[in-house]
Amino acid sequence: MPRVKLFDENEVLKKASELFWKKGYHATSIQDLVSSLGINRGSLYDTYGGKKELFDKAFQLYRKTNTNGVVAVLESQNDVKKGFRNLFEKEINQTISDKDKKGCFVVNTTTELIPGENEMLKILQENKRFFENAFYQFLLKGQQNGEISKNKNLKTISRLFYIFISGLQVVAKVETDPKKLMNSVDEILILLD
Repeated sequence: MPRVKLFDENEVLKKASELFWKKGYHATSIQDLVSSLGINRGSLYDTYGGKKELFDKAFQLYRKTNTNGVVAVLESQNDVKKGFRNLFEKEINQTISDKDKKGCFVVNTTTELIPGENEMLKILQENKRFFENAFYQFLLKGQQNGEISKNKNLKTISRLFYIFISGLQVVAKVETDPKKLMNSVDEILILLD
């Protein structure tokens, strides 16, 4: 007779995501996971396969939540420049208000695991393409409705905005004055004028 799981797999993934996000992949031990997740080693291995597999699933959950959140912010905006300003401001506020100063799980994973993890490199490249395309589509909407000049290179701007938001999430871990960070946001948004 199969054993009944006495835990919610999605809840465990959320907790694992938080732990890996806070400590990183290498610094998180199996014992850390067992203690934090409230499941025993056997259940961890039976359900998730091991530390790497659990990390991969937790990272996938974070990416899905994060991409859905960014797309929701952009889709809720009518004005493209204000939409990007709101997105950047939201990222700043989340990073500054996080007592653990985790920043962005994707950025943290990139700096910890690349180079060396070719499988993760492909996932991170896919993530980058997704955001650059989402930013491009939003910029294109602004160009089509006359907010952004037709002579702007939207592909380049979408790449620059991806670079900017990634860096912003790093700097916001150490710069706690949101006004200073928002000054940088306002300067980069001049590109859309």
